Amino acid sequence: MHEPVFGYLLESGRLESGAEINLADWQGAGFENELCLRLGKPLRGPGVEAAAAQAAVDSCHPAMELVENRGDFTAQLAVAVADNVQQRAFVVGPQVPLAATADLAAIECTVRHNGVEVAQAKGDAVMGNPYASLAWLANKLAEFGRGLEAGQYVMSGSFTRQFPLAPGDVAETRFSSIGEVALHIAAR
Repeated sequence: MHEPVFGYLLESGRLESGAEINLADWQGAGFENELCLRLGKPLRGPGVEAAAAQAAVDSCHPAMELVENRGDFTAQLAVAVADNVQQRAFVVGPQVPLAATADLAAIECTVRHNGVEVAQAKGDAVMGNPYASLAWLANKLAEFGRGLEAGQYVMSGSFTRQFPLAPGDVAETRFSSIGEVALHIAAR
């Protein structure tokens, strides 16, 4: 793809860390490991740079984006975008205030799937810096006459690849200096 893609978060899809979900009506469920950034002030493009995005964020949550794969994402890009870019729900851990100098690119992420460590990554895996991802979104929304408002939540983009979910799974992600988030999948 020639650029990142974006969707939206719905309050109805928000789950708290430790939640249990049933996958009976999900297709190709999976999870990604992200920070859920909360804006303390509006952020509007064009011309937003990472430093301005950083100044607009007042807190974050350790988070997972829960996705639904209805087929090959790149082969069916129009369907994937129309389906909210695979996003179905998101899980958040406790809210953490961020200092204006917080370096999200240096945050380390460790992922455990069913008790086994399956990935480690740093925030710089997200466009070099999660604040750069947020700046990109603000600038892209400006092309549509839109912006980000104070109080809104934005997922940073995944620190790691996407992992599949199956009945009985437990997913846990720890972000250094931010905290942990967990999800349980009902056995059936």
